[in-house]
Amino acid sequence: MARDNHNKIPAVYVLVYPIAQSNVKTYSYKKNAIVKLLNYAMMGWFYKTYLSSAASASGPRIDVTLANLGGLLPTIIITDELFPYQSDGEMLRDKMKEQGIEVTYNNYDGVTHEFFGMAAVVPEANQAQTFASGQLKNLLSNNNTKPINGSFFSLV
Repeated sequence: MARDNHNKIPAVYVLVYPIAQSNVKTYSYKKNAIVKLLNYAMMGWFYKTYLSSAASASGPRIDVTLANLGGLLPTIIITDELFPYQSDGEMLRDKMKEQGIEVTYNNYDGVTHEFFGMAAVVPEANQAQTFASGQLKNLLSNNNTKPINGSFFSLV
């Protein structure tokens, strides 16, 4: 939406365990339906609370794998193995690459939702933060990566 409305657009996106669509029948959703911190029942509550109707889940504002992503800037995607929407990060990576967007992707095995902020106790979180900051440094030092309308990056 920001791109289409000519608003400020970050020079780099950092997407940590993104939810990119609403299909609850993906491999990772089935595999991780009952994991702890975030599971099938909890995601159902979020959808019911967030969406005005089931039909709204199929639009490109919710299912970004249906959206025109062309023209977006470099993106770093980080996923965790034990998360119902781990497949979303892979789908989003593939969709962005198809549309010519520079994407760096890394999945962390054996960790669950919210691991990224737990570097003090979860080694993979430290690895993920180091990966993200290293990628940011590389992308922002690249002369081809310029902020659009004044914003350097977005951490989502």
